[in-house]
Amino acid sequence: MGVWGSDGTWNNAGVTNAASFSAMYDLPELWAVRGPGVLPVEALGDGAASDAREERGCLAATRDSARVTLRLVQDAVIVVRGAEIIAAGDYEAAVGAQRGLEKAGLGDPAVGGALRRARRWDGYILPGLVDLHCHGGGGASFPDAVTLEQVIEAVMEHLSHGTTRLIASLVTDSPDILLERTELLATACDREFLEGIHLEGPFLSPQRAGAQDPAKMQAPNAALVQAVAKTARGWFKTMTIAPELPGVAEPLDGPAPPLVEVLAAAGVVPSFGHTDASAEQMGRAVVAADAALVAAGAGFGRVATATHLFNGMRPIHHRDPGPALEAIAQAASGRMVVELIADAVHLAPRTARDVFAAVGPHHVALVTDAMAAAGMPDGTYQLGPAAVTVAGGVARLTDGGSIAGGTAHLIDVVRSAWRASGIPLADAVMAASLVPARVLGRADSFGSLAAGRAADLVLSDSGLRPLEVYAGGIRAISTVRE
Repeated sequence: MGVWGSDGTWNNAGVTNAASFSAMYDLPELWAVRGPGVLPVEALGDGAASDAREERGCLAATRDSARVTLRLVQDAVIVVRGAEIIAAGDYEAAVGAQRGLEKAGLGDPAVGGALRRARRWDGYILPGLVDLHCHGGGGASFPDAVTLEQVIEAVMEHLSHGTTRLIASLVTDSPDILLERTELLATACDREFLEGIHLEGPFLSPQRAGAQDPAKMQAPNAALVQAVAKTARGWFKTMTIAPELPGVAEPLDGPAPPLVEVLAAAGVVPSFGHTDASAEQMGRAVVAADAALVAAGAGFGRVATATHLFNGMRPIHHRDPGPALEAIAQAASGRMVVELIADAVHLAPRTARDVFAAVGPHHVALVTDAMAAAGMPDGTYQLGPAAVTVAGGVARLTDGGSIAGGTAHLIDVVRSAWRASGIPLADAVMAASLVPARVLGRADSFGSLAAGRAADLVLSDSGLRPLEVYAGGIRAISTVRE
């Protein structure tokens, strides 16, 4: 991850270790913060012992993501050394455990000192947020970027609002443009500004194009997938495809594998969206994708996703349930994670609440689908080949009026899910941190405030307004006077 320098410029050149970052911002190598925090706890087990774990949290959280959920711990402490969290849990339990270790001659006295000096925080301590679906922000658009500076401008807009890990999304375009943008975004990934690349198209349904250009859509093409994967150098993470298209879930003809197998073999998670599929077509595609991911060695949580559930999909009808209801059923069974743009614009708050209730927070990924207008005033913007007009904070195609992406930051989506939809805070945060980290296969590295994870933290006020953001132990943004 790069960093804002003292001269106001963004750089990651010449800064090679956490101690250098800490010195840059006058941060100690070892520090701790204490206050209400959303922390991982073991999800298995019943009875009083389990209840106590969920209430108090645990100092050394398990690294087995399958057994972990997130809960709000009222008096939490997070201890950071350099770029890594070394301990997290209930404060009194942590202090007691440290005292016991020190008496036995096993504990590190420096950790005990950090615990005693832990800075008190009155708002919330959250894990850094992870956005699987973002087209830009701050006036910059990933599908239109031609320089690394433009990419970084969009990344910084979201980082300054608590999104510490970001997947850059492209839209349907010509193969040449997609490969050019992939090359640029892969360079940004190499330099640790981005966590990966998402292609939304071009294998989509023209009947459910939304803000995508139907004239540039095409039939599934394994050669294009492989070319993008080669250009992406390992950073191609997810791809939105319409499940009903020939060749997606089943071989089109001859020995060629279906597209879901091509994607899985390249390390790419299939995401189903912009679709006019029947429920049966969606179901077959999810089952095929699940089998392909298992065959490719994908770990726990790395399952197919539904691209912005309900949006860009055939609507539900009582005699034709369509892809959305099937996606919900598949998510409830554990085969799928559904993306929700729970910003009260793309979905009614009640809809988001009902989806959480139906599938559980472990199978929901909150996303922004943000475009260049995120964090910007109303006006005219670009989203790939499409002109977009933003009025009242809502982005719509200038020609046609379809909703054309979001203008919120991920912390805003979490706040809306919490306050407007009534989702418990810890569940909303989990859907914007741990769940997307699992989809990326990186939950052992980031996505939760647990020992051994990257020191990605968001310190917010009681209304979830981010006041300090730390990415890999680096204080990326602070609005607090010290």
